[in-house]
Amino acid sequence: MANRAWWEAAPMRYDWREDLGAAPGTEAYFGEIDRRFLSSAKSFLPWREIPFDTLIPFADLGGRDVLELGVGHGTHAQLLSSHCGSFTGIDLTAAAARMTARRLGQCGLRGRILQMDGEALGFSDDSFDYVWSWGVIHHSADTPRILAEISRVLRPGGLCTVMVYYRSWWQYHAFGLARGLLRGGWGSLHGIRAGNTDGAIARYYTPSEWRSVTRGLFEVTSIQVCGLKSDIVPLPHGALKDAVVKRLPDAAARVLTSRLRMGSLLIAQMRKPDRAR
Repeated sequence: MANRAWWEAAPMRYDWREDLGAAPGTEAYFGEIDRRFLSSAKSFLPWREIPFDTLIPFADLGGRDVLELGVGHGTHAQLLSSHCGSFTGIDLTAAAARMTARRLGQCGLRGRILQMDGEALGFSDDSFDYVWSWGVIHHSADTPRILAEISRVLRPGGLCTVMVYYRSWWQYHAFGLARGLLRGGWGSLHGIRAGNTDGAIARYYTPSEWRSVTRGLFEVTSIQVCGLKSDIVPLPHGALKDAVVKRLPDAAARVLTSRLRMGSLLIAQMRKPDRAR
């Protein structure tokens, strides 16, 4: 399976351009992953007390059963498992499942970490109160199937927060056009964008497309667009782009990525309808 092979060979650990500098699985290793990821995330999703607390209802998770699809190297797993009644995390790859289980053990946190395909969740119907997935299900060969599985295992009235790639006028269309012209050829915009992102497969959605693909499964309570500072700057990776990004104020970047929808991330808050409805 191409997708599994890609992620086993290139696990999500935020070391694309600079080595992490710590032995895999150590406290320093996980700490550096968090530093890189959370410092970046805070620029476009500032939090009040806990990372991602504007998205994750931490205060309501006590005694609740929580599922995460795509644990990566465990940043969100650690946050969620320390605030909920029971935590289950799954990942397509053995590498991610192993590292996240090791991380929770080091932190003294309880949780089931399983290698599992999100397209065929091995859980009974109505097993969870909250489902979280950050940048994962758009890499599936069958995203609608994963959404149907999430709906199946989520209890009526349960909540779900999902981040997928946004089909933005700036990142997807303008950047895609520019890349096509610069490399002296042409092809589909989807092919150009997919060739410049993670995974063997990558899908992009507009808010209307997301509402369409989730119709009949969830009530979409909110959709927001956001993104990295680097989403805004149309320069190749290097010292010049890094300098421009560093000088761009976080607040100004959020106006551009969110209000003007120049970002690359779509975040949907969803609820599974009560059966009576």
